[in-house]
Amino acid sequence: MKDSRIGESLWVEWSGEDYDSFDRDLTTFYTVGHVDLENDVVKRALASALQRDGIAVSLGEGYKLLDGAIAMLGYAGCVDGDTDMTICAQDGETRDGDDVDEVLEVTWVEIQCQKV
Repeated sequence: MKDSRIGESLWVEWSGEDYDSFDRDLTTFYTVGHVDLENDVVKRALASALQRDGIAVSLGEGYKLLDGAIAMLGYAGCVDGDTDMTICAQDGETRDGDDVDEVLEVTWVEIQCQKV
C-alpha cells in the first residue's frame, strides 16, 4: 500500500545540474515550489525523507539534522526534455545560455550529514 501521508513525496535528493553547494560534504534536497522550512508539514516531510533515504536512522534524528540546514529559493527546469533539472534564472535561461522547457520555483535545503 502506498504511503499517503501529506507531504511524504515533497522532498527529493538533488541530482540536477548547476547547483553549487557551499560545502561538498552537504547533502542537498529540493522540492518544487517556494516553501517555508519552518512550516510543520514541510519540516516533517523533509525529516521523513532523510529517514527514508537512510541519512537519519529515526525521524527524531532527521529533525536534529534540520537544525543546521540552509534553505535557498531559486528556479530550475528541464532542458530539451531532460529528466534532471538545471538551475536557471527566473526567465528560464541557464548558466550555459540554454532555455528550460518550464520554469519552476524550487526550494533547496543543504544538510550536514553522513549516510548511515
